[in-house]
Amino acid sequence: MIFKSEIMTEAEVTRSLARITHEIIERDHGTQGIVLLGIRRRGLPLAKHIAANIERFEGASVPVGYIDVTLYRDDLSEMTDLPDAGETHIPVDLNGKCCILVDDVIFTGRTARAAIEAVFKHGRPALIQLAVLIDRGHRELPIRPDFVGKNIPTARDELIAVTVPETDGEPYGVKLCER
Repeated sequence: MIFKSEIMTEAEVTRSLARITHEIIERDHGTQGIVLLGIRRRGLPLAKHIAANIERFEGASVPVGYIDVTLYRDDLSEMTDLPDAGETHIPVDLNGKCCILVDDVIFTGRTARAAIEAVFKHGRPALIQLAVLIDRGHRELPIRPDFVGKNIPTARDELIAVTVPETDGEPYGVKLCER
């Protein structure tokens, strides 16, 4: 992977997550019934950051869990080795809740589709929304995030590298790279 440019600094990521949090609170008319589910791996720390923002802004605690979408991917049959399914943790009953899926980057939409399928295996929420830090375009499915930190048009051969302290041991950041 070859570094091309820095897209977002730690301060910019933090501001984007604060804005996403305010948008969630406004669109969902508060925090009642909200459940945040981070898509493993980098979606979980982002979901926790949004939950901490909700606590700070509204004084309300919202449940945070995570899902692994490995077994729900539509490209599973194309893989030569069967992947190990990661753990899923959903802390509350999802039935009737507003479930907000949180991920770092949306690209083709296939991970989001797999996450929606995984959610329905665990309950029937009243509403599923999608929050992403980066939308890089190139959708292959009719999926559009409800909350976006930043839209970054990319070429298909470029990569967006998001770093989060909990996963990468580095400060929040977003970089544009080439393969």
